[in-house]
Amino acid sequence: MCGILGTNFKSSFFLDSLKLLNHRGPDNLGLYEYENCQFGHTRLAIIDLESEANQPMVFDDIIIIFNGEIYNYKEIIKEEKLLCITKSDTEVLIRLYQKYGENFLNKINGMFSFSIYDIKKGRYFCARDRFGKKPFYYYLKNDKFIYASEIKSILKLLDSTPNLNQKALSQYLSFLTPIEDNTFYEDIKKLPAGHFLIFDETSFKIKKYYDIDNIKNVKRNEETVLHDIEDILINSVNQRLVSDVEVATLLSGGIDSSLTSALYSKFSKNKINTFCIGYDEHKHYNEIDYAKVVSKHINSNHHELIINRKDYIETIDKMIDYTDEPFGDSAAIPTYLLSEFIHNQGIKVALSGEGSDENFLGYDNYFTMLNYYQSKGSKEPFTFTKEWEYNNRAFEKRHIYQTYGETFSENQKQRVLKEYKIKNHVENYMKCTYPPYKWLTYIDFKIWIAEVLMTKLDRMSMANSLELRAPFLDYHLVEYMLSVGENLKKGNTNKYLLKQVALKYLPNEIVHRRKKGFSSPFIEWLYEEYKEDILHTILEVNKKLNIFNEDFIRFLFNESKEKRFKQHIWNLFIFAKWFKKVY
Repeated sequence: MCGILGTNFKSSFFLDSLKLLNHRGPDNLGLYEYENCQFGHTRLAIIDLESEANQPMVFDDIIIIFNGEIYNYKEIIKEEKLLCITKSDTEVLIRLYQKYGENFLNKINGMFSFSIYDIKKGRYFCARDRFGKKPFYYYLKNDKFIYASEIKSILKLLDSTPNLNQKALSQYLSFLTPIEDNTFYEDIKKLPAGHFLIFDETSFKIKKYYDIDNIKNVKRNEETVLHDIEDILINSVNQRLVSDVEVATLLSGGIDSSLTSALYSKFSKNKINTFCIGYDEHKHYNEIDYAKVVSKHINSNHHELIINRKDYIETIDKMIDYTDEPFGDSAAIPTYLLSEFIHNQGIKVALSGEGSDENFLGYDNYFTMLNYYQSKGSKEPFTFTKEWEYNNRAFEKRHIYQTYGETFSENQKQRVLKEYKIKNHVENYMKCTYPPYKWLTYIDFKIWIAEVLMTKLDRMSMANSLELRAPFLDYHLVEYMLSVGENLKKGNTNKYLLKQVALKYLPNEIVHRRKKGFSSPFIEWLYEEYKEDILHTILEVNKKLNIFNEDFIRFLFNESKEKRFKQHIWNLFIFAKWFKKVY
Protein backbone atom coordinates (compact mmCIF):
# COMPACT_ATOMS: atom_id res chain seq x y z
CA MET A 1 0.00 0.00 0.00
CA CYS A 2 1.43 3.29 -1.04
CA GLY A 3 1.11 6.91 -2.06
CA ILE A 4 1.39 8.10 -5.65
CA LEU A 5 2.04 11.52 -7.18
CA GLY A 6 2.58 12.55 -10.77
CA THR A 7 2.72 15.64 -13.01
CA ASN A 8 3.13 16.43 -16.71
CA PHE A 9 5.38 19.37 -15.82
CA LYS A 10 8.42 19.90 -13.63
CA SER A 11 8.01 21.55 -10.25
CA SER A 12 10.68 22.42 -7.70
CA PHE A 13 8.10 21.57 -5.02
CA PHE A 14 7.55 18.02 -6.27
CA LEU A 15 9.68 16.32 -3.61
CA ASP A 16 8.10 18.33 -0.81
CA SER A 17 4.68 17.42 -2.18
CA LEU A 18 5.61 13.74 -2.32
CA LYS A 19 6.89 13.76 1.26
CA LEU A 20 3.38 14.73 2.38
CA LEU A 21 2.48 11.12 1.53
CA ASN A 22 5.18 9.52 3.67
CA HIS A 23 2.58 8.14 6.08
CA ARG A 24 1.15 6.06 3.23
CA GLY A 25 4.50 4.45 2.52
CA PRO A 26 7.38 4.97 4.94
CA ASP A 27 9.51 2.08 3.59
CA ASN A 28 10.76 3.77 0.42
CA LEU A 29 10.49 7.09 -1.39
CA GLY A 30 11.02 6.92 -5.15
CA LEU A 31 11.34 9.59 -7.86
CA TYR A 32 11.57 9.30 -11.62
CA GLU A 33 11.58 11.88 -14.40
CA TYR A 34 10.98 11.50 -18.09
CA GLU A 35 11.24 14.69 -20.14
CA ASN A 36 8.83 17.07 -18.33
CA CYS A 37 6.91 14.31 -16.54
CA GLN A 38 7.54 13.61 -12.87
CA PHE A 39 6.57 10.43 -11.03
CA GLY A 40 6.69 9.89 -7.28
CA HIS A 41 5.94 6.97 -4.99
CA THR A 42 6.01 6.27 -1.25
CA ARG A 43 6.00 2.55 -0.50
CA LEU A 44 4.56 0.43 2.28
CA ALA A 45 6.31 -2.87 1.54
CA ILE A 46 3.89 -5.80 1.86
CA ILE A 47 4.30 -8.00 -1.24
CA ASP A 48 7.89 -8.66 -2.40
CA LEU A 49 9.94 -6.84 0.20
CA GLU A 50 13.00 -6.59 -2.07
CA SER A 51 14.13 -3.23 -3.42
CA GLU A 52 13.57 -4.36 -7.02
CA ALA A 53 9.83 -3.97 -6.32
CA ASN A 54 10.25 -0.28 -5.42
CA GLN A 55 8.52 2.30 -7.57
CA PRO A 56 8.28 4.16 -9.86
CA MET A 57 8.82 0.97 -11.89
CA VAL A 58 10.02 1.21 -15.48
CA PHE A 59 10.01 -1.57 -18.06
CA ASP A 60 10.10 -1.36 -21.85
CA ASP A 61 9.02 2.29 -22.22
CA ILE A 62 6.29 1.87 -19.58
CA ILE A 63 6.37 3.82 -16.31
CA ILE A 64 4.01 2.88 -13.48
CA ILE A 65 3.19 4.19 -10.02
CA PHE A 66 0.71 1.96 -8.24
CA ASN A 67 -1.14 2.09 -4.91
CA GLY A 68 -2.85 -1.10 -3.78
CA GLU A 69 -2.73 -4.87 -3.89
CA ILE A 70 -3.65 -7.28 -6.69
CA TYR A 71 -4.77 -10.40 -4.85
CA ASN A 72 -4.79 -12.74 -7.86
CA TYR A 73 -1.50 -11.62 -9.39
CA LYS A 74 0.16 -15.04 -9.06
CA GLU A 75 -2.75 -16.74 -10.82
CA ILE A 76 -2.63 -14.11 -13.57
CA ILE A 77 1.07 -14.77 -14.18
CA LYS A 78 0.28 -18.46 -14.79
CA GLU A 79 -2.95 -18.00 -16.73
CA GLU A 80 -1.61 -15.26 -19.00
CA LYS A 81 1.87 -16.81 -19.26
CA LEU A 82 3.46 -13.51 -18.28
CA LEU A 83 7.23 -13.20 -18.17
CA CYS A 84 8.00 -11.18 -15.03
CA ILE A 85 11.41 -10.19 -13.70
CA THR A 86 10.27 -9.21 -10.18
CA LYS A 87 7.98 -11.03 -7.77
CA SER A 88 5.71 -8.02 -7.37
CA ASP A 89 2.10 -7.42 -8.37
CA THR A 90 3.17 -4.04 -9.78
CA GLU A 91 5.02 -5.58 -12.70
CA VAL A 92 1.98 -7.75 -13.48
CA LEU A 93 0.04 -4.56 -14.28
CA ILE A 94 2.73 -3.49 -16.74
CA ARG A 95 2.73 -6.89 -18.46
CA LEU A 96 -1.07 -6.93 -18.68
CA TYR A 97 -1.06 -3.45 -20.18
CA GLN A 98 1.52 -4.51 -22.75
CA LYS A 99 -0.67 -7.49 -23.70
CA TYR A 100 -4.15 -5.92 -23.62
CA GLY A 101 -3.79 -2.14 -23.52
CA GLU A 102 -6.45 -0.59 -21.28
CA ASN A 103 -8.68 -3.68 -21.62
CA PHE A 104 -7.21 -5.67 -18.74
CA LEU A 105 -8.90 -4.15 -15.70
CA ASN A 106 -11.60 -6.80 -15.34
CA LYS A 107 -8.92 -9.47 -15.13
CA ILE A 108 -7.55 -8.19 -11.83
CA ASN A 109 -9.04 -8.64 -8.37
CA GLY A 110 -7.81 -6.19 -5.79
CA MET A 111 -7.84 -2.67 -4.50
CA PHE A 112 -5.90 -0.25 -6.61
CA SER A 113 -5.28 3.11 -8.14
CA PHE A 114 -2.42 3.55 -10.56
CA SER A 115 -0.96 5.62 -13.36
CA ILE A 116 0.72 4.00 -16.34
CA TYR A 117 2.64 6.32 -18.64
CA ASP A 118 3.21 4.92 -22.11
CA ILE A 119 6.35 6.66 -23.38
CA LYS A 120 5.88 5.63 -27.02
CA LYS A 121 2.30 6.95 -27.11
CA GLY A 122 2.94 9.92 -24.82
CA ARG A 123 -0.19 8.88 -22.93
CA TYR A 124 -1.36 8.44 -19.35
CA PHE A 125 -3.62 5.52 -18.48
CA CYS A 126 -4.95 5.83 -14.91
CA ALA A 127 -7.51 3.64 -13.16
CA ARG A 128 -9.30 3.08 -9.86
CA ASP A 129 -10.67 -0.19 -8.47
CA ARG A 130 -14.27 -1.37 -8.74
CA PHE A 131 -15.57 -0.11 -5.38
CA GLY A 132 -13.27 2.83 -4.70
CA LYS A 133 -11.08 1.25 -2.05
CA LYS A 134 -8.05 3.25 -3.15
CA PRO A 135 -8.19 7.01 -3.90
CA PHE A 136 -7.20 8.87 -7.06
CA TYR A 137 -7.43 12.68 -7.21
CA TYR A 138 -6.45 14.83 -10.17
CA TYR A 139 -6.19 18.42 -11.38
CA LEU A 140 -6.30 19.35 -15.07
CA LYS A 141 -6.28 23.02 -15.95
CA ASN A 142 -4.22 25.25 -18.25
CA ASP A 143 -2.45 22.12 -19.60
CA LYS A 144 -1.26 21.19 -16.08
CA PHE A 145 -2.04 17.60 -15.09
CA ILE A 146 -1.46 16.57 -11.46
CA TYR A 147 -2.67 13.38 -9.83
CA ALA A 148 -2.16 11.97 -6.35
CA SER A 149 -3.42 9.66 -3.63
CA GLU A 150 -4.36 12.62 -1.45
CA ILE A 151 -5.51 16.17 -2.13
CA LYS A 152 -2.79 17.73 0.02
CA SER A 153 -0.10 16.78 -2.49
CA ILE A 154 -1.98 18.48 -5.32
CA LEU A 155 -2.57 21.64 -3.26
CA LYS A 156 1.18 21.88 -2.60
CA LEU A 157 1.82 22.14 -6.35
CA LEU A 158 -0.76 24.85 -7.03
CA ASP A 159 -0.07 28.57 -6.94
CA SER A 160 -3.10 29.23 -4.73
CA THR A 161 -5.83 27.36 -2.86
CA PRO A 162 -8.81 26.74 -5.16
CA ASN A 163 -12.19 28.21 -4.33
CA LEU A 164 -14.75 26.33 -2.28
CA ASN A 165 -16.87 23.97 -4.39
CA GLN A 166 -20.48 24.69 -3.39
CA LYS A 167 -21.78 21.54 -5.07
CA ALA A 168 -19.46 19.46 -2.89
CA LEU A 169 -20.83 21.19 0.21
CA SER A 170 -24.39 20.32 -0.79
CA GLN A 171 -23.46 16.68 -1.36
CA TYR A 172 -21.53 16.56 1.91
CA LEU A 173 -24.54 17.79 3.88
CA SER A 174 -26.58 14.99 2.32
CA PHE A 175 -24.12 12.10 2.36
CA LEU A 176 -21.23 12.95 4.78
CA THR A 177 -18.83 13.47 1.86
CA PRO A 178 -18.80 14.80 -1.71
CA ILE A 179 -19.82 12.17 -4.27
CA GLU A 180 -19.16 11.40 -7.95
CA ASP A 181 -16.10 13.37 -9.14
CA ASN A 182 -16.43 16.26 -6.70
CA THR A 183 -14.11 17.48 -3.96
CA PHE A 184 -14.44 20.60 -1.81
CA TYR A 185 -11.87 22.32 -4.04
CA GLU A 186 -12.88 23.67 -7.43
CA ASP A 187 -10.84 22.08 -10.24
CA ILE A 188 -9.61 19.19 -8.07
CA LYS A 189 -11.54 16.07 -9.04
CA LYS A 190 -11.59 12.45 -8.01
CA LEU A 191 -11.73 9.58 -10.45
CA PRO A 192 -14.96 7.67 -9.66
CA ALA A 193 -14.78 4.03 -8.58
CA GLY A 194 -14.78 1.57 -11.48
CA HIS A 195 -13.49 4.16 -13.97
CA PHE A 196 -10.28 4.86 -15.87
CA LEU A 197 -8.96 7.96 -17.58
CA ILE A 198 -6.75 8.45 -20.61
CA PHE A 199 -4.86 11.69 -21.14
CA ASP A 200 -2.42 12.85 -23.78
CA GLU A 201 -1.55 16.15 -25.43
CA THR A 202 -4.70 16.21 -27.55
CA SER A 203 -7.41 14.49 -25.53
CA PHE A 204 -8.78 13.62 -22.11
CA LYS A 205 -11.47 11.04 -21.49
CA ILE A 206 -12.95 9.17 -18.54
CA LYS A 207 -14.70 5.86 -19.05
CA LYS A 208 -16.52 3.41 -16.80
CA TYR A 209 -15.21 -0.14 -16.99
CA TYR A 210 -17.26 -1.77 -14.20
CA ASP A 211 -20.71 -1.53 -12.66
CA ILE A 212 -23.18 -3.67 -10.72
CA ASP A 213 -26.34 -2.23 -12.28
CA ASN A 214 -27.40 -5.16 -14.46
CA ILE A 215 -26.96 -8.39 -12.50
CA LYS A 216 -29.76 -10.87 -13.16
CA ASN A 217 -31.30 -13.18 -10.60
CA VAL A 218 -30.23 -16.83 -10.75
CA LYS A 219 -32.58 -19.46 -9.38
CA ARG A 220 -30.87 -21.58 -6.71
CA ASN A 221 -32.02 -23.41 -3.61
CA GLU A 222 -30.93 -22.33 -0.14
CA GLU A 223 -28.49 -25.20 0.33
CA THR A 224 -26.63 -24.26 -2.84
CA VAL A 225 -26.56 -20.56 -1.93
CA LEU A 226 -25.18 -21.23 1.56
CA HIS A 227 -22.49 -23.51 0.15
CA ASP A 228 -21.52 -20.92 -2.47
CA ILE A 229 -21.40 -18.05 0.04
CA GLU A 230 -19.13 -20.01 2.35
CA ASP A 231 -16.87 -21.02 -0.53
CA ILE A 232 -16.59 -17.46 -1.88
CA LEU A 233 -15.89 -16.05 1.60
CA ILE A 234 -13.19 -18.62 2.35
CA ASN A 235 -11.50 -17.85 -0.95
CA SER A 236 -11.86 -14.10 -0.40
CA VAL A 237 -10.26 -14.25 3.05
CA ASN A 238 -7.43 -16.48 1.81
CA GLN A 239 -6.70 -14.15 -1.10
CA ARG A 240 -6.44 -11.22 1.30
CA LEU A 241 -3.82 -13.08 3.32
CA VAL A 242 -1.40 -12.82 0.38
CA SER A 243 1.42 -10.91 2.05
CA ASP A 244 5.06 -11.13 2.99
CA VAL A 245 4.27 -9.55 6.38
CA GLU A 246 1.90 -10.50 9.21
CA VAL A 247 -1.84 -9.94 8.79
CA ALA A 248 -4.08 -9.14 11.79
CA THR A 249 -7.86 -8.56 12.04
CA LEU A 250 -10.17 -5.94 13.48
CA LEU A 251 -12.57 -7.71 15.84
CA SER A 252 -15.51 -5.71 17.14
CA GLY A 253 -17.57 -8.70 18.25
CA GLY A 254 -20.16 -8.20 15.51
CA ILE A 255 -20.86 -11.02 13.08
CA ASP A 256 -18.89 -9.47 10.20
CA SER A 257 -15.50 -9.01 11.83
CA SER A 258 -16.05 -12.14 13.93
CA LEU A 259 -16.64 -14.39 10.93
CA THR A 260 -13.71 -12.83 9.08
CA SER A 261 -11.48 -13.51 12.10
CA ALA A 262 -12.84 -17.04 12.56
CA LEU A 263 -12.22 -17.99 8.92
CA TYR A 264 -8.71 -16.55 9.04
CA SER A 265 -7.97 -18.35 12.30
CA LYS A 266 -9.26 -21.67 10.94
CA PHE A 267 -6.86 -21.62 8.01
CA SER A 268 -3.87 -20.05 9.79
CA LYS A 269 -1.03 -22.18 11.09
CA ASN A 270 -0.40 -19.66 13.88
CA LYS A 271 -2.52 -17.83 16.44
CA ILE A 272 -3.77 -14.66 14.81
CA ASN A 273 -3.74 -11.19 16.36
CA THR A 274 -7.14 -9.51 16.83
CA PHE A 275 -7.80 -5.91 17.85
CA CYS A 276 -10.83 -4.06 19.23
CA ILE A 277 -11.61 -0.62 20.65
CA GLY A 278 -13.72 0.49 23.61
CA TYR A 279 -14.55 3.64 25.59
CA ASP A 280 -13.84 4.50 29.23
CA GLU A 281 -17.28 6.10 29.66
CA HIS A 282 -20.64 5.97 27.86
CA LYS A 283 -19.93 2.26 27.93
CA HIS A 284 -23.19 1.28 26.24
CA TYR A 285 -21.28 1.90 23.00
CA ASN A 286 -18.73 -0.79 23.89
CA GLU A 287 -18.63 -4.18 22.19
CA ILE A 288 -15.45 -5.38 23.86
CA ASP A 289 -17.18 -8.15 25.85
CA TYR A 290 -18.48 -9.70 22.63
CA ALA A 291 -15.03 -9.42 21.06
CA LYS A 292 -13.59 -11.32 24.05
CA VAL A 293 -16.09 -14.14 23.51
CA VAL A 294 -15.02 -14.48 19.88
CA SER A 295 -11.34 -14.20 20.68
CA LYS A 296 -11.64 -17.01 23.22
CA HIS A 297 -13.63 -19.12 20.75
CA ILE A 298 -11.01 -18.79 17.97
CA ASN A 299 -8.03 -18.68 20.36
CA SER A 300 -6.53 -15.43 19.09
CA ASN A 301 -3.98 -13.11 20.64
CA HIS A 302 -6.44 -10.39 21.53
CA HIS A 303 -5.62 -6.72 22.09
CA GLU A 304 -7.94 -4.04 23.50
CA LEU A 305 -7.63 -0.29 23.18
CA ILE A 306 -9.72 1.77 25.62
CA ILE A 307 -9.91 5.46 24.71
CA ASN A 308 -11.19 8.51 26.57
CA ARG A 309 -12.69 11.85 25.63
CA LYS A 310 -9.28 13.52 25.36
CA ASP A 311 -8.10 10.91 22.84
CA TYR A 312 -11.25 11.36 20.81
CA ILE A 313 -11.29 15.15 20.75
CA GLU A 314 -7.58 15.43 19.91
CA THR A 315 -8.11 13.15 16.91
CA ILE A 316 -10.74 15.36 15.25
CA ASP A 317 -8.10 17.72 13.84
CA LYS A 318 -5.95 14.76 12.77
CA MET A 319 -8.91 13.32 10.90
CA ILE A 320 -9.41 16.61 9.04
CA ASP A 321 -5.69 16.73 8.23
CA TYR A 322 -5.75 13.28 6.65
CA THR A 323 -9.05 13.55 4.77
CA ASP A 324 -8.03 16.99 3.39
CA GLU A 325 -11.69 18.03 3.26
CA PRO A 326 -14.76 17.77 5.51
CA PHE A 327 -15.70 14.16 6.25
CA GLY A 328 -18.80 13.48 8.32
CA ASP A 329 -18.47 9.85 9.41
CA SER A 330 -17.61 10.09 13.11
CA ALA A 331 -16.46 6.44 13.02
CA ALA A 332 -13.32 7.75 11.31
CA ILE A 333 -11.98 8.77 14.72
CA PRO A 334 -12.02 5.36 16.44
CA THR A 335 -10.78 3.86 13.15
CA TYR A 336 -7.79 6.22 13.27
CA LEU A 337 -7.04 5.43 16.92
CA LEU A 338 -7.34 1.67 16.42
CA SER A 339 -5.13 1.83 13.31
CA GLU A 340 -2.52 3.75 15.30
CA PHE A 341 -2.69 1.10 18.04
CA ILE A 342 -2.21 -1.74 15.53
CA HIS A 343 0.66 0.08 13.81
CA ASN A 344 2.40 0.49 17.17
CA GLN A 345 2.38 -3.31 17.51
CA GLY A 346 4.52 -3.49 14.35
CA ILE A 347 1.69 -4.74 12.09
CA LYS A 348 1.18 -3.44 8.54
CA VAL A 349 -1.94 -5.30 7.35
CA ALA A 350 -5.32 -6.13 8.91
CA LEU A 351 -8.66 -7.52 7.74
CA SER A 352 -11.96 -5.71 8.41
CA GLY A 353 -15.65 -6.54 8.02
CA GLU A 354 -16.92 -3.70 5.80
CA GLY A 355 -19.36 -4.65 3.05
CA SER A 356 -21.27 -7.39 4.85
CA ASP A 357 -24.30 -5.28 5.79
CA GLU A 358 -24.73 -4.01 2.26
CA ASN A 359 -24.38 -7.48 0.71
CA PHE A 360 -26.62 -9.36 3.12
CA LEU A 361 -29.29 -6.77 4.05
CA GLY A 362 -27.75 -6.27 7.46
CA TYR A 363 -29.07 -2.88 8.49
CA ASP A 364 -32.37 -2.79 10.37
CA ASN A 365 -33.16 0.33 8.36
CA TYR A 366 -33.20 -1.72 5.16
CA PHE A 367 -36.35 -3.49 6.28
CA THR A 368 -37.92 -0.20 7.36
CA MET A 369 -37.22 1.10 3.86
CA LEU A 370 -38.75 -1.96 2.21
CA ASN A 371 -41.93 -1.32 4.17
CA TYR A 372 -42.02 2.26 2.86
CA TYR A 373 -41.59 0.98 -0.70
CA GLN A 374 -44.60 -1.29 -0.21
CA SER A 375 -46.73 1.61 1.04
CA LYS A 376 -48.12 4.39 -1.13
CA GLY A 377 -47.43 7.09 1.44
CA SER A 378 -49.79 9.93 2.22
CA LYS A 379 -49.85 13.72 2.27
CA GLU A 380 -49.01 14.79 5.81
CA PRO A 381 -48.22 18.10 7.53
CA PHE A 382 -44.50 18.85 7.18
CA THR A 383 -42.11 17.94 9.99
CA PHE A 384 -38.31 17.74 10.07
CA THR A 385 -38.30 14.01 10.77
CA LYS A 386 -36.93 11.32 8.48
CA GLU A 387 -40.25 9.53 8.80
CA TRP A 388 -42.00 12.45 7.13
CA GLU A 389 -39.36 12.53 4.40
CA TYR A 390 -39.65 8.81 3.62
CA ASN A 391 -43.45 8.91 3.66
CA ASN A 392 -43.45 11.92 1.34
CA ARG A 393 -41.06 10.25 -1.10
CA ALA A 394 -43.33 7.21 -1.17
CA PHE A 395 -46.34 9.47 -1.81
CA GLU A 396 -44.53 11.25 -4.66
CA LYS A 397 -43.33 7.91 -6.09
CA ARG A 398 -39.66 8.84 -5.72
CA HIS A 399 -36.83 6.58 -4.62
CA ILE A 400 -37.24 6.49 -0.87
CA TYR A 401 -33.79 5.23 0.06
CA GLN A 402 -30.83 7.36 -1.00
CA THR A 403 -28.03 5.75 1.01
CA TYR A 404 -27.29 4.62 4.56
CA GLY A 405 -25.43 7.79 5.50
CA GLU A 406 -28.05 10.27 4.28
CA THR A 407 -28.18 13.15 6.77
CA PHE A 408 -29.76 16.39 5.53
CA SER A 409 -32.78 15.74 3.34
CA GLU A 410 -33.42 18.14 0.47
CA ASN A 411 -36.17 19.84 2.49
CA GLN A 412 -33.81 20.28 5.42
CA LYS A 413 -31.13 21.73 3.13
CA GLN A 414 -33.65 24.29 1.92
CA ARG A 415 -33.89 25.47 5.51
CA VAL A 416 -30.23 25.36 6.46
CA LEU A 417 -28.95 26.99 3.25
CA LYS A 418 -30.13 30.52 2.44
CA GLU A 419 -30.24 29.89 -1.29
CA TYR A 420 -30.95 26.34 -2.32
CA LYS A 421 -33.08 24.73 -4.98
CA ILE A 422 -34.06 21.14 -4.31
CA LYS A 423 -31.94 18.74 -6.35
CA ASN A 424 -32.03 14.96 -6.44
CA HIS A 425 -28.39 13.99 -5.97
CA VAL A 426 -29.07 10.33 -6.80
CA GLU A 427 -30.59 11.11 -10.20
CA ASN A 428 -27.41 9.98 -11.98
CA TYR A 429 -27.97 6.50 -10.54
CA MET A 430 -31.65 6.27 -11.48
CA LYS A 431 -30.92 4.48 -14.75
CA CYS A 432 -30.53 1.38 -12.61
CA THR A 433 -33.94 -0.34 -12.59
CA TYR A 434 -33.40 -2.73 -9.71
CA PRO A 435 -36.37 -3.55 -7.46
CA PRO A 436 -36.15 -2.04 -3.96
CA TYR A 437 -34.34 -4.92 -2.23
CA LYS A 438 -31.55 -4.72 -4.84
CA TRP A 439 -31.59 -0.92 -5.01
CA LEU A 440 -30.64 -0.79 -1.31
CA THR A 441 -27.42 -2.67 -2.05
CA TYR A 442 -26.74 -0.90 -5.33
CA ILE A 443 -27.03 2.68 -4.09
CA ASP A 444 -25.06 1.90 -0.93
CA PHE A 445 -22.21 0.50 -2.99
CA LYS A 446 -22.30 3.64 -5.12
CA ILE A 447 -22.38 6.19 -2.29
CA TRP A 448 -22.06 4.76 1.21
CA ILE A 449 -19.29 2.26 0.44
CA ALA A 450 -17.41 3.93 -2.44
CA GLU A 451 -17.51 7.45 -1.00
CA VAL A 452 -17.82 7.11 2.79
CA LEU A 453 -16.61 3.74 4.09
CA MET A 454 -13.67 3.49 1.71
CA THR A 455 -12.56 7.05 2.49
CA LYS A 456 -12.74 6.25 6.20
CA LEU A 457 -10.82 2.98 5.87
CA ASP A 458 -8.14 4.27 3.53
CA ARG A 459 -7.35 7.65 5.07
CA MET A 460 -7.50 6.62 8.73
CA SER A 461 -5.51 3.40 8.32
CA MET A 462 -2.95 4.79 5.88
CA ALA A 463 -2.44 7.79 8.16
CA ASN A 464 -0.86 5.16 10.38
CA SER A 465 0.90 3.16 7.64
CA LEU A 466 -1.62 0.33 7.97
CA GLU A 467 -3.37 -1.44 5.10
CA LEU A 468 -6.94 -2.61 5.75
CA ARG A 469 -8.42 -5.33 3.53
CA ALA A 470 -12.15 -6.13 3.36
CA PRO A 471 -13.05 -9.69 2.27
CA PHE A 472 -16.78 -8.89 2.07
CA LEU A 473 -16.00 -6.40 -0.69
CA ASP A 474 -14.70 -9.01 -3.11
CA TYR A 475 -16.58 -8.36 -6.34
CA HIS A 476 -17.36 -12.08 -6.75
CA LEU A 477 -19.36 -11.99 -3.51
CA VAL A 478 -21.06 -8.70 -4.39
CA GLU A 479 -22.18 -9.97 -7.79
CA TYR A 480 -23.31 -13.29 -6.35
CA MET A 481 -25.44 -11.71 -3.64
CA LEU A 482 -27.09 -9.40 -6.19
CA SER A 483 -28.13 -12.53 -8.11
CA VAL A 484 -29.94 -14.08 -5.09
CA GLY A 485 -33.73 -13.78 -5.14
CA GLU A 486 -35.64 -11.54 -2.75
CA ASN A 487 -37.33 -14.06 -0.48
CA LEU A 488 -34.19 -16.11 0.03
CA LYS A 489 -32.05 -13.04 0.63
CA LYS A 490 -34.45 -11.49 3.13
CA GLY A 491 -35.26 -14.69 5.02
CA ASN A 492 -36.75 -14.03 8.45
CA THR A 493 -34.05 -11.76 9.89
CA ASN A 494 -31.36 -9.34 8.78
CA LYS A 495 -28.28 -11.13 7.39
CA TYR A 496 -30.34 -14.30 7.20
CA LEU A 497 -28.00 -16.14 4.82
CA LEU A 498 -24.78 -15.00 6.44
CA LYS A 499 -26.00 -16.09 9.86
CA GLN A 500 -26.59 -19.63 8.58
CA VAL A 501 -22.99 -19.77 7.38
CA ALA A 502 -21.61 -18.13 10.53
CA LEU A 503 -23.20 -20.70 12.85
CA LYS A 504 -20.58 -23.19 11.64
CA TYR A 505 -17.80 -20.96 12.93
CA LEU A 506 -19.13 -18.80 15.79
CA PRO A 507 -21.09 -19.13 19.04
CA ASN A 508 -24.85 -18.67 18.81
CA GLU A 509 -24.71 -15.62 21.12
CA ILE A 510 -22.52 -13.81 18.58
CA VAL A 511 -24.43 -14.84 15.47
CA HIS A 512 -27.84 -13.87 16.85
CA ARG A 513 -26.91 -10.83 18.92
CA ARG A 514 -28.61 -7.56 18.05
CA LYS A 515 -26.64 -5.45 15.58
CA LYS A 516 -24.86 -2.52 17.18
CA GLY A 517 -22.70 -1.00 14.47
CA PHE A 518 -19.35 0.74 14.88
CA SER A 519 -20.72 3.55 17.04
CA SER A 520 -19.08 5.90 19.52
CA PRO A 521 -20.02 8.65 22.00
CA PHE A 522 -19.20 11.30 19.41
CA ILE A 523 -21.97 13.76 20.22
CA GLU A 524 -21.71 13.31 23.99
CA TRP A 525 -17.99 14.05 23.97
CA LEU A 526 -18.38 16.88 21.46
CA TYR A 527 -20.86 18.74 23.68
CA GLU A 528 -18.95 17.96 26.88
CA GLU A 529 -15.76 19.38 25.35
CA TYR A 530 -16.90 22.31 23.20
CA LYS A 531 -20.31 23.27 24.62
CA GLU A 532 -21.45 26.62 23.10
CA ASP A 533 -18.27 26.81 21.02
CA ILE A 534 -19.88 24.32 18.62
CA LEU A 535 -22.47 26.92 17.70
CA HIS A 536 -20.01 29.82 17.78
CA THR A 537 -17.61 28.04 15.41
CA ILE A 538 -20.34 27.41 12.82
CA LEU A 539 -21.69 30.97 13.08
CA GLU A 540 -18.18 32.44 12.86
CA VAL A 541 -17.60 30.67 9.55
CA ASN A 542 -21.01 31.77 8.34
CA LYS A 543 -20.02 35.41 8.86
CA LYS A 544 -17.51 34.88 6.04
CA LEU A 545 -19.67 32.68 3.82
CA ASN A 546 -23.16 33.99 4.54
CA ILE A 547 -24.75 30.79 3.24
CA PHE A 548 -26.43 29.30 6.33
CA ASN A 549 -29.75 30.21 7.91
CA GLU A 550 -28.59 30.99 11.46
CA ASP A 551 -31.98 30.43 13.08
CA PHE A 552 -32.03 26.89 11.73
CA ILE A 553 -28.44 26.35 12.86
CA ARG A 554 -29.47 27.33 16.40
CA PHE A 555 -32.46 24.99 16.19
CA LEU A 556 -30.20 22.08 15.21
CA PHE A 557 -27.69 22.94 17.94
CA ASN A 558 -30.37 22.83 20.64
CA GLU A 559 -31.94 19.68 19.25
CA SER A 560 -28.60 17.90 19.10
CA LYS A 561 -28.13 18.43 22.84
CA GLU A 562 -31.09 16.05 23.22
CA LYS A 563 -29.55 13.51 20.77
CA ARG A 564 -31.80 14.62 17.91
CA PHE A 565 -30.24 15.74 14.60
CA LYS A 566 -26.85 14.95 16.12
CA GLN A 567 -25.32 13.93 12.78
CA HIS A 568 -26.53 17.23 11.27
CA ILE A 569 -24.67 19.37 13.80
CA TRP A 570 -21.58 17.13 13.56
CA ASN A 571 -21.46 17.67 9.78
CA LEU A 572 -21.74 21.43 10.17
CA PHE A 573 -19.12 21.58 12.93
CA ILE A 574 -16.57 19.49 10.99
CA PHE A 575 -17.13 21.66 7.91
CA ALA A 576 -16.62 24.82 9.97
CA LYS A 577 -13.40 23.53 11.54
CA TRP A 578 -12.04 22.59 8.11
CA PHE A 579 -13.03 25.92 6.58
CA LYS A 580 -11.29 27.89 9.34
CA LYS A 581 -8.18 25.80 8.85
CA VAL A 582 -8.03 26.16 5.04
CA TYR A 583 -9.53 29.58 4.31
